Amino acid sequence: MKSCRFLALLCLVLTIGWSTPICAEVKLPAVISSNMVLQQKATPALWGTATAGKTVTVQTSWDKRTYQAKTDDNGNWSVHVKTGAYGGPYTITIAEDQTVTLENVLIGDVWLCSGQSNMEMPLAGWGKILNYEAEIARANFPSIRLLQATHVTANQPQNALSVRNSGWDVCTPATVAEFSSVAYFFAREIYEKTKIPIGLIHSSWGGTIAEAWTSYETLQQLPDFAAAAQKIKATPKTDRPTFERQMAEWNEKKQAADKGIQNGVALWAAGDLNTADWKTMPVPGLVEDNGLPGFDGVIWFKRKCSIPDNWPSSDLTLNLGPIDDDDITYFNGVQIGATNGWNKERVYTIPARLIKKGTNDLTVRVSDNSNGGGIYGTPAQLFIKNAAGQKIELPGSWLYKVPYTLKELPPAPENPENPNRPTVLYNAMINPVINYTIKGAIWYQGESNAGRAYQYRELFPAMIKDWRSKFSSGNFPFYFVQLANFMKRADQPGSSAWAELREAQLMTTQLANTGMATIIDIGDAKDIHPKNKQEVGRRLALIALNRDYKKTIEYSGPRYRTQKITGDRIVLTFDHAAGMKAGEGKLTGFAVAGADQKFYWADATINGSTITVKAPEVKQPVAVRYAWADNPDANLVNGAGLPASPFRTDQWDGVTKKTK
Repeated sequence: MKSCRFLALLCLVLTIGWSTPICAEVKLPAVISSNMVLQQKATPALWGTATAGKTVTVQTSWDKRTYQAKTDDNGNWSVHVKTGAYGGPYTITIAEDQTVTLENVLIGDVWLCSGQSNMEMPLAGWGKILNYEAEIARANFPSIRLLQATHVTANQPQNALSVRNSGWDVCTPATVAEFSSVAYFFAREIYEKTKIPIGLIHSSWGGTIAEAWTSYETLQQLPDFAAAAQKIKATPKTDRPTFERQMAEWNEKKQAADKGIQNGVALWAAGDLNTADWKTMPVPGLVEDNGLPGFDGVIWFKRKCSIPDNWPSSDLTLNLGPIDDDDITYFNGVQIGATNGWNKERVYTIPARLIKKGTNDLTVRVSDNSNGGGIYGTPAQLFIKNAAGQKIELPGSWLYKVPYTLKELPPAPENPENPNRPTVLYNAMINPVINYTIKGAIWYQGESNAGRAYQYRELFPAMIKDWRSKFSSGNFPFYFVQLANFMKRADQPGSSAWAELREAQLMTTQLANTGMATIIDIGDAKDIHPKNKQEVGRRLALIALNRDYKKTIEYSGPRYRTQKITGDRIVLTFDHAAGMKAGEGKLTGFAVAGADQKFYWADATINGSTITVKAPEVKQPVAVRYAWADNPDANLVNGAGLPASPFRTDQWDGVTKKTK
């Protein structure tokens, strides 16, 4: 200890008067620490900094080998060590003028875990998964190790990863409570079946878009993202006080541009407003598909509704379905609700004191910040209801008026902490670990790209190939979770952005060495964060156990393969079809359409690995859809109890085709 203090003092003395230190301590990145897992049967890298021009010696206890590397002019060094089959614990000593010892190191398999909030969702904390207290209490797995990245953004690629506790943790009830539940259950399932130590690098951020996790080089090949990525790369990071001042100024300009609100008064919400210059638009639907292509900004919607005289004088319930992105809703000129977030269903109370017999005025101010926008749910989601369940249906032609578009305003200042910008999460939370050898990656994301599902068809596989090109591990396995069922269940077949995003995910399985866990049966209509993360992790692990650990187990639900039209019915064939059956009751979830593209619920009959579907309304069917909805009523499973992936046999344009 005294010699180390003397060395540090000597370095300080010798450094005075020099622009570059001539001696330095050995320093390691956070990803290289005690308790870490090194990839088995590989040549993983170890790296760090030390004195420029010096030789660093690395010794590994599992094979008693010594490696040496000379530091460059900036003090950087790197060596590749050789690992055998899994085992441990071991030690690694790294020495220059002083020695650093890494203890309790295991050799096993390392998995990178990333995505948005459903990957981030912890066992405890804001997550509180099913039986979280019991799950945490039993989480004593010394052979599972956890590396938890913290939330950081960067406009340019970074070398250092910001992590919890300065390095790797051993999996205990204390360390797992705030860790990714999906990642933990994935690791637990694999460890219990193989006894191979598992290292988890968890780097995710709730609510984030896939392009934020993709590198600049790859986004330059995608026209939809190239310009934005170039701008970010060329922009120094703004400090917080400057951003807040710029944002306040921009918000003043935005508020001034909205002629519908003046001095805090919602003039356009007035019931007696002269609407002669307002236009009409069908509701529900995305505004971009109804006369406003490429729209971002504010749009006011208005319609009259009559309350029957025989309804009791009591509060009513207004249901508007989901609105993209934000809304303020008024009834007879008075605000009755406001919600931020494109994926939240709007349910507001209309106080009895505001209700007039006869004609009433309903106004909805919608802010569309990017991509698709509007009152976009299904017709069945738009109604006013009394306590007895009687309804006034609201779909139809609404009046609308646009006070401004975002293109008419100066560009909004860039939030230096906003993770939803191209490249910034790749730069800060993925690039720092690309030199760390991994077994593979698991991914749970897509909710934030659902409004741009067609675009995701290209973006998602590009991101996978991007990571593979950057990591030293090469063409590693990449397994992901298909979006769960969510939001209100539709009464009739129809369009769905979430179904289209699931389709984009299914299409991505065509990329080599990928796999998808379908969870269309364990979501929650009212919660975008379903609690059964145990089964999500298990289904991801089934893919890995089959593909990578050579276990003879089923890992996928039924997958649509072909269709054959025979008269008034269609016969579908499936892979992963052994024991195919309805999960409960009658087989549901299938719809059939003719050339008119109008879908009707279909009867479906299973015969081995085929399913025959028909609908009495469709005499000449041409296409089938299964589980094609935000929250489908669909129950096809195989003998392993794994659900079929949603699919369609047509290629008709979807609701997200034009959104960018």
